[in-house]
Amino acid sequence: MSVRRVALLTAGGFAPCLSSAVGGLIERYTEIAPEVEIIAYQHGYHGLLRGDKIVIDAEGRAQAHLLHKFGGSPIGNSRVKLTNAADCVKRGLVQEGQDPLQVAADQLKADGVDVLHTIGGDDTNTTAADLAAYLAANDYGLTVVGLPKTIDNDVVPIKQSLGAWTAAEEAAGFAANVIGEHRSGPRMLIVHEVMGRHCGWLTAAAASEYRKWLDTQEWAPALGLTRERWDIHAVFLPELALDIDAEAARLKAIMDEQGNVNIFLSEGAGMHEIVEQLEASGAEVPRDPFGHVKLDTINPGQWFAKQFAEKLGAEKVMVQKSGYYSRAAAANADDLRLIKSMTDLAVECALRGEAGVIGHDEEDGDRLKAIAFPRIAGGKAFDVSQPWFGALLEGIGQPLVPAAAH
Repeated sequence: MSVRRVALLTAGGFAPCLSSAVGGLIERYTEIAPEVEIIAYQHGYHGLLRGDKIVIDAEGRAQAHLLHKFGGSPIGNSRVKLTNAADCVKRGLVQEGQDPLQVAADQLKADGVDVLHTIGGDDTNTTAADLAAYLAANDYGLTVVGLPKTIDNDVVPIKQSLGAWTAAEEAAGFAANVIGEHRSGPRMLIVHEVMGRHCGWLTAAAASEYRKWLDTQEWAPALGLTRERWDIHAVFLPELALDIDAEAARLKAIMDEQGNVNIFLSEGAGMHEIVEQLEASGAEVPRDPFGHVKLDTINPGQWFAKQFAEKLGAEKVMVQKSGYYSRAAAANADDLRLIKSMTDLAVECALRGEAGVIGHDEEDGDRLKAIAFPRIAGGKAFDVSQPWFGALLEGIGQPLVPAAAH
């Protein structure tokens, strides 16, 4: 196919890959197809509906390499679902009675876009698939090539999402400073709340990275500086069974001996229990345009802290969230290599008209390829049976009990 103009957009929550992925796509087109025009819609589908875009000119192409040094997204994100017309009307993005898919399609036609690169999670990329299908049904050819962005690392069937490694590393660094507070009062309970709605991968990976850091430190027990006090004492994930009384008994023994307890908590752990408790009390549980529970409004960290504080006899409680610290970080070396391999392939697929989401296909021997949109889904569970995670729990004395499926 002949590609004259491509468009880029980033959408959903931030991850430490967006800026670099935008830069990588611009660099690769400039290297192998410099004649292709590049535009970028501002703030994802929000900008697409409004026709708000920038043209990547020669100056922008020359500066693209700088994007690898930064986090965030230079072209902006938003959470807009094109099949949720009511929400789009409410936000003033379309008029009453308009179909957002048609508005977006008309804008892509008007802009002469042949290829749309979406950088986002499963919602972003499946929305792009809906858009491509709509355009095909209306005799307009558009190739959509997505890149998988999510710090949760929970896109089916993709082995590793962009930005997740960096987010785990950043969360571990954040935890080191937070856990340093453990002697700021007697019988201290610290809850480190990590992002992860349905999947506990990020919490588990962050805990693993943090304990690797502990392995590199020298300790001074005679002065009260002990690994035991700095260690993680519990890891709670959506994929693990939640037995508060049993864990409270185990953790109280640690509190009695060490004087503090440190918990790594995935924000999705216990979510079903929390929502059921709130709804049973008659409270309304807010949800976003995609139907997801707004976790910041139900505050899982505070809920867990309340459950444990009394049972452990905690005198001081601290709950700290690393999500916004981690997700806007610049990509680390491992992610930069992954981004480079994926953006290069994304451009090559786009130029030959091959649609899909770029990733290592777990159902095809982890082969890097464009994975068909109908196979993309969110909410991939973290596999708690992996040896490294079993070793992590064993090291902190926590039993491994998988949760029953909800």
